[in-house]
This record gives sequence, C-alpha cells and structure tokens, in this order.
Amino acid sequence: MSVRKRTWFAGSDLKLISPEAEALAAAAGKLAAWTDKRRNQKLRGEFIKRAASKLGIQPKEIWIVDYSDAQGERHIQTFERQKEAKAFHDSVGVDVRAGVHTPASKSPTVAEAAEQWLAHVEQNDRDRATLAQYRQHVRKHINPRIGTHKLSSLTTPGINAFADAMLAAGTSRPLARKVLVSLKSILRDAQRRGSVSQNVALSVKIKTDKRGKRKLQVGIDIPAPEEIKRLLDSATGKWRALLVTASLCGLRASELRGLRWEDVDIKKAELNVRQRANRYNEIGSPKSHAGERTIPMGPGVVNALREWKLACPKGERGLVFPTSTGKIDHHKNILRALEPVLKAAKVVDKDGEPKYALHAFRHFFASWCINRKVDGGLELPAKVVQERLGHASITLTFDTYGHLFPRTNDTAELAAAEQALLA
Repeated sequence: MSVRKRTWFAGSDLKLISPEAEALAAAAGKLAAWTDKRRNQKLRGEFIKRAASKLGIQPKEIWIVDYSDAQGERHIQTFERQKEAKAFHDSVGVDVRAGVHTPASKSPTVAEAAEQWLAHVEQNDRDRATLAQYRQHVRKHINPRIGTHKLSSLTTPGINAFADAMLAAGTSRPLARKVLVSLKSILRDAQRRGSVSQNVALSVKIKTDKRGKRKLQVGIDIPAPEEIKRLLDSATGKWRALLVTASLCGLRASELRGLRWEDVDIKKAELNVRQRANRYNEIGSPKSHAGERTIPMGPGVVNALREWKLACPKGERGLVFPTSTGKIDHHKNILRALEPVLKAAKVVDKDGEPKYALHAFRHFFASWCINRKVDGGLELPAKVVQERLGHASITLTFDTYGHLFPRTNDTAELAAAEQALLA
C-alpha cells in the first residue's frame, strides 16, 4: 500500500515546451541524445522540466493510492491533493484490515442502494403509505442530486452540502429532515450489506427553524370550546358520534377510520386504539408502539357511541365509522361529509369555507386535556397528555402543545422570593 505523486504536461503545453527543450539540449551539446526518444527518456524529461520552468508552465499532478484489498485484488484511487490521498490511505488501511472495505469499482451508486433499501422495507411489510413516502423521497430529492454518486465517494461534508441544497431549493425543513432520515436509512442498510464501511450521514442534522414555526392558536388551528358546542348541536347520526369521539378522545383520522366496535368498551367506558386505516384503506398497526393505547370515555362519548351503534351499518370488519355499506371510509369522503356540518354551525373562515380539518379536533382534545379545571379543562400532567395522544415521546407533546400548559403566577412568586431574600 503506497501513496505517490504523478506529474505530466498536457499536450497543448508540450507543444510550447518542446521547442524550448530542444534548444536547451542543443545549447548543452545533447541534441543527438534529445532526438533519441527511446534511449534517453530520463534526459529528455530533465530538459522538458527546465524548459517548462523557463516558460512558467506548471505540470499537472495527481496523487495515487495503490493498495490491495482483503482478497488480494489491486486497486488504484487518485486524488487532487496529497492530504486527501493520505487520509484515504490511512482509512482504507483500517477498513481492509477490518474486512469492511468496498473498493470504488465495486461500490453501488446511491440510486442502486436506495432500490435495495426500498425492497428490504417492502419485504418487512412496512405500511404501503409509508413505503410510498420513502419512494417519493428517493425519486424527487435523493436520486436527482446524488443518485449517480458511488457510496464509497460519499463524505460527511458532501451530505451536509446535499442537505443545504434541499433547503436552498425551497424544500421545507420538516420534509428535508424526513428525506435526510431516509438517506441515513439507505446508508445503514448498505452498511448492513457490506456495501459501505461507514454511514457518513449519521452526524448530519437539519435543525428545526423554531423562529419560523407558528404556535397553534385557539380559533385558528384549534377549535374554540364554543365552536365545538355549536358543531355537536348541529351534527347528527354518524357525524355527531365521530366529532364527539375526535374531540373528546383525540384519535387521529386514521385511527377513527380503523376503529372497531370490539375496541369500544361501553361498560368500562374505555376506548382502545389497536389499529388504523391508511390512505389506501388498508388496516395496520398504529403509527408507533405508543399509538396503541386505552383512552377513558366520558358519559357524553359513551352515550353518543351507544346511540350511533344502533344505526351503524354492519360490515365484516365491525367498524365504528364505516361507509353506508360497512367498509372503510376514505379520509376525503369524511371531510366532504363534514363540510355542510361545519357550515351549518357557522364554523367557517372569512370566505365561508369550513374552518377546520379533521386533525384540528385532535388539537382540541390536547388543549382540553391541558387546560385548567377552572377553565373547563382536565388539567392533566404532561405525561398523561402524551399517553392519551399516543405520542412516541414527551418531546413531541411539549414541542406541539407546550405553550398551552398553564403557567404559575410568576409575579407573586418572585415577590415572595425577593421578600424572603431581602428581609
């Protein structure tokens, strides 16, 4: 294993250098030796160097790392700078000895590794909606920028540049972070296969732009209590039962669509979230392990569901909010059906259109759990709010709803503390 430098002159430069080199050879009495190209290559090289120096022409140069892999196969890698060549020499030596080195000639491209990763994800029965999202990340963001790059050529600075390029092109930070997570997963899968020795994307991060993120507001993102009352007063049948459940149990739209009667315990006044329906109307597990949870129901929810169960269409899945034929209802169909309900309750924007989508009622549930009892809320601890929402981490709960938690009377506390200190 070695590092060496190779220099040469471009053809256009040699045309300028050769006459001057020949003149130098003639002046030194070595013209005969100069003309014998086969026997006197070293001598000719000396005159060419002297002529180039005289004319101010610099030779081209590259640094070559020459090494053999664990199987004894010889490989050559070239670099523009000595520093890069030495760094590669040192790292490849470690990888070869550890048996994890993949030569550039055998390294797959990012696009090829992405296809292998997607196939692996599909084989592991990942939700079809999630798989479609991964494919979109690869097709729209990863392949157009670095799809042709060999895995062995990727570097951490290069991945940082990839992330910066997404943001510069107008990709939102939340989406850019998801794409970066997909890229990290591609490299992790490639590392598992032995196609790359390390995941150079692991340390790359796209920070949340907290300054540009607007906090959820009651009356804009979160329905106000009086709006919920008007909606429940004007809704009937399935849609009243659905709005009551969404607002007072906080289920995600996919969880509402996948909810079964066997998951509703009227006697215990408990609702169990055990499955959800994705955008393709396929039933699967909740979003995360924390999504599988039990939520207590108040009398209003119990009575609404008991009443709706008598009229609910029967189907083989035993769904709580099915279509008229007992099948899984599409998200868009639910929104379309709720539109006249919101308009009748005058829960509309300035243009007279429905003010909220289905997820807004989950926001209301969160705010209701958080609000003080004197304000009509449940005043639950943050950990309980996280559990009822099915959040995977308390961080997500605080990032989304932290500003809604009641504050103590800071002024009174400060005054008491000052008095105790200065008395």
